Amino acid sequence: MTPKKIIPIIPESELPDEATACASAEPYALMVLGDSMLPEFEEGEIIVIEPEGLARDGSYVVAYHKDEYIFRQLVQHNERWFLKPLNDLYPTDEIPGLEVVKGVIIQKKKPGKRSSMKSYI
Repeated sequence: MTPKKIIPIIPESELPDEATACASAEPYALMVLGDSMLPEFEEGEIIVIEPEGLARDGSYVVAYHKDEYIFRQLVQHNERWFLKPLNDLYPTDEIPGLEVVKGVIIQKKKPGKRSSMKSYI
């Protein structure tokens, strides 16, 4: 049995300078934590984010809302925008506009599973 790898969660303020050296337009990857985006996104999956991707109704996005980054589905209803979790146990939040969106999810993959990749473009 292969031992589980532990991936530390480090606050952005504690990251070394080289860890934050990516240009703002470069795609980056994050690991899904928690169950707020089940059943489409499972904890431990890797998502690829396009910072300059086109955010539209139904897109999966990373947004900066309530002083934190959050992964949700972007939903438009009656000219208003919302960040909606896929898991009904979590609340949907209204946002002031698309300026809170910091990137669009373009792909997901389960680590170690070649056939588990899915694109969202």
